[in-house]
Amino acid sequence: MKKFFLLAGFMLLTSCATLQNSKKQNFNWEGANVYFLLTDRFENGDKSNDVNFGRTDKAAVLRGFEGGDLRGIINKIDDNYFSNLGINAIWMTPLVEQIHGGTDEGTGRTYGFHGYWTKDWTELDPNFGTKSELKELVDKAHAKGIRIVLDAVINHTGPVTNVDPVFPESWVRTSPQCAYDSYLNTTACTLVKNLPDILTESNVAAELPEQLIQKWKKEGKYDAEMKSLDAFFARTGYPRAPKYYIMKWLADYVQDYGVDGYRVDTVKHTNEDVWKDFRQVCQESFDIYKRNNPSKVLDNNLFFTVGEVYGYGISQKQNYDFGDKKVNYYENGFKSLINFDFKGDANKPYEELFSNYSNQLHSDLNGKTVMNYLTSHDDGSPFDKERKRTYEAATKLLLTPGISQVYYGDETARNLTIAGAAGDATLRSNMNWSDVKYNSGTQQLLTHYQKLGKFRANHPAVGAGVHKMISEKPYWFTRIFQNDTVIIGLDLASGLKTVDVQGIFENGTVLRDAYSGKTTKVQSGKAEIISEFSLVLFERL
Repeated sequence: MKKFFLLAGFMLLTSCATLQNSKKQNFNWEGANVYFLLTDRFENGDKSNDVNFGRTDKAAVLRGFEGGDLRGIINKIDDNYFSNLGINAIWMTPLVEQIHGGTDEGTGRTYGFHGYWTKDWTELDPNFGTKSELKELVDKAHAKGIRIVLDAVINHTGPVTNVDPVFPESWVRTSPQCAYDSYLNTTACTLVKNLPDILTESNVAAELPEQLIQKWKKEGKYDAEMKSLDAFFARTGYPRAPKYYIMKWLADYVQDYGVDGYRVDTVKHTNEDVWKDFRQVCQESFDIYKRNNPSKVLDNNLFFTVGEVYGYGISQKQNYDFGDKKVNYYENGFKSLINFDFKGDANKPYEELFSNYSNQLHSDLNGKTVMNYLTSHDDGSPFDKERKRTYEAATKLLLTPGISQVYYGDETARNLTIAGAAGDATLRSNMNWSDVKYNSGTQQLLTHYQKLGKFRANHPAVGAGVHKMISEKPYWFTRIFQNDTVIIGLDLASGLKTVDVQGIFENGTVLRDAYSGKTTKVQSGKAEIISEFSLVLFERL
C-alpha cells in the first residue's frame, strides 16, 4: 500500500464529508462494521468506580482492573469517535458482576476485568458502571445509528475463590476437565481447571443457589427478582433449569434497554440446542422492548446473534466438525459465526480473498454471514501482531465481504506486545489515546480507517453485496446489493485513473470518490479521476 498520506487535518475534513454527500443505505447486519472493545481497557470515564469489593491485591501485568467503564464509552460516543470510524455496531465484553476475588491460572494473579467470570448475571459490575449508564449508552448509540451487542456467557461461572463459593451441584460440574477430542469431551466438561461448568444439557429444575438468594436479600431485591422469575417461567413454560435462569437474566438487558444483539461465548462447549432456545428468548424480549418503546425502534431487523465457535472458519461452510460429530450452529440460533480463517486468508491477494468470500456467502452461506477479524482478545496469533502491515490490514478487513470486526486499537496500531504480560493479557493493553492525540502516524492510520469505515457503513454492498472484478490490472471491482452499487480500485497508480463502468453506471451519472473527496461524471462508459492515492471508493451521488 502506498501514497495514502496527506496532512491529517485535510484528510479528516474530507473523510467527514463522506456521510454528508453519499446516499446512505439502510443498515444490514451482513454488511455491518463492528467495533469490539474490552470495557475495562477502552476509556476510564469515571475514576470513582475503579476499586470495588476489596479488589486491591496486586495483579500480574494487565491482569487487574485498569479503570475502563461505560462512562468512558459514552464519552467517546458523544465525541463521535465511533461515528467517525463508520462503526454501526459496538460489541462490548460482558458487563455483569464478576467474582470478587482473584485467582492464578498459571499466568499470575488475575481479576475478572475481562467480564467472563460471572458471579451474578442480574447485576452489572460496578467497575464497569451502572444500569442507568447502560441505558444512556444504548440510547445515545441508537441516536447515532449504532447498534449495541453485549457478550453472553452461559457455559460457566467464574472461578472459585476464598470469597466466591462454588455454585451447587444442581447447577455446575467441576470435573472432568475437557480433553477436546470428541463432542462429549468438549461439551460435558470444564474448559480449564477451576472454571465450574454450567449443566447446560440439563432440563431438570434446580433451586436458586443459596449465595444468590442471600446476596439478593442483602441488596433488598429478592422479592422483585423472584416475581420476575415466576413471570418468565409462567410465560415461557421452560423448566427451572440453570440454563433458562441465565437466559432470562441475559435477556432482561434486551427487554429493559433495547440491546440489539449478543456475541455468545464458548458456543461449542454446550449442546447446540441451548443456543436455539437462547435466540428465541432474546427475540421475544427484543419484541417486548419494541412494543413498549415504539419511538425508539431503529428498524425491523431481528435480534442479532454471533457465535464464538472457537476454530470455526468460513471454509467449513455451515458445519463444525468435532471429529465424531458435525454440528450446524447456523441452524441452532446464529445469524453469524466468528471467522477464525480470516487472519490467515488475509495473506492472500485481494481478488482471491474477495471473490472466494463473496462466492461462499452467496452460496453455501446464503442468508447467513461470518464476522471477520484480524486481531482479537484471545487469539495469540493475529494477522499483524507487530503492527507492520496496518494499512493493508485495514483495507482487507474493511473491504472483504462479511461483517468486519475492528478490535479496539486496530485503527491506532495499539501495542500487542507488552513486556511482562503473560498469555492473552498482551492483547488487552489500554487504548493508546495519547497516540491518537499526539502521534501524526497514528492520526494518518486512523484517517485511513475512518474513510474505509464510513464507506462500508454507508454502503451495505461492501459487506453484503456480490463481488465482481472489472479488471485485473489495474485492479477494479464492483459490489452490488439490492439498490446499492459501488466501484472500488486498489493498488492504483498516482494521478489519472480510468475505469470502465458500462453496465454499472449510466453516462451522466455523478460519482464521488469517498477516499479523495473528488467527483466525476461518467462519460462514454468510463469514469476518470485524478488523485494522489492508490485507492478509489466510487459511490453514486
